[in-house]
Amino acid sequence: MEEKIYKIMNGAGAMDIVLGVITLVTGLTCGVLLIVNGARLLAGKSKILF
Repeated sequence: MEEKIYKIMNGAGAMDIVLGVITLVTGLTCGVLLIVNGARLLAGKSKILF
């Protein structure tokens, strides 16, 4: 019984680490894309004619 609980906790811990890394990479990627697109919008605002 104790060995089964140990294996379940080991698997859950490994999955938490994997999901944490995936979330971190996704967050960084989205942040970089938002900053780049915002900078492009600010740089191009002088070219807009109304």
